[in-house]
Amino acid sequence: MTSKMKLILWLVLFSSSIAYAAPSRIILLRHGEKENAYALCSVGQQRSVALRSQFLGKGASQSLFTTSPPSAFFATTLHTLELIAPSANSWNLPIITYPALPLTGRNDAQTTELINNQTALAAANVMQDPTWNGKTVVMVWEHKHIANKKLTKEFPDLMVDLRQLLKLDKLPEQIAKKIPKTWSGANYNFFWIVDYDEKGNPVGFDVVRQNFTGQYANVPNNDWGVAESLPTNTKCKQWRVE
Repeated sequence: MTSKMKLILWLVLFSSSIAYAAPSRIILLRHGEKENAYALCSVGQQRSVALRSQFLGKGASQSLFTTSPPSAFFATTLHTLELIAPSANSWNLPIITYPALPLTGRNDAQTTELINNQTALAAANVMQDPTWNGKTVVMVWEHKHIANKKLTKEFPDLMVDLRQLLKLDKLPEQIAKKIPKTWSGANYNFFWIVDYDEKGNPVGFDVVRQNFTGQYANVPNNDWGVAESLPTNTKCKQWRVE
């Protein structure tokens, strides 16, 4: 083998071994509409199936996985597990869970502290485990820990929402300033999609609405910060606009 061939081979091997310091893409979304602390309501359940069919499941009609299939699905609460299960099942992938489940006797402050901790642990896994380097990861989360200005002010010495932990503030200024500081409590129908470079720096951000069609066209798709229209006599909890 000539010196030139050796150099070419070395360059090929070197370029193929360059590792990402984070996933190449993270897809964020909120759980579906819920009936109580334990279960989604009928609308939330329908949203879970619609997501599998149109956006997140294997063979989805408008798949978000245009460059690579999902490598992992992350969840935390019972609601997030219930929402993403159909999509994860379609890929024969497990759901990696950092559980924050309802418990009788636990007060709101204790629940917030638990989810703070689980969110930080999950984000550390996603951003630091080389398993996900250069891959696409989906995180289904509780909305107050995706982005929440009030929560971050309450815990100024900690990183407590994914907006902080996934470095969305490090995006180019013209992009970062357009990202809401708080995920609206009225909205279940958006994806936040974050792209990273080889060094783990966020370089792109996109918002995709869950605009369902066909048999799922009646799944709510309200504007940001505007209350959704729910069926009459629904058992779904109506969130106030935040």
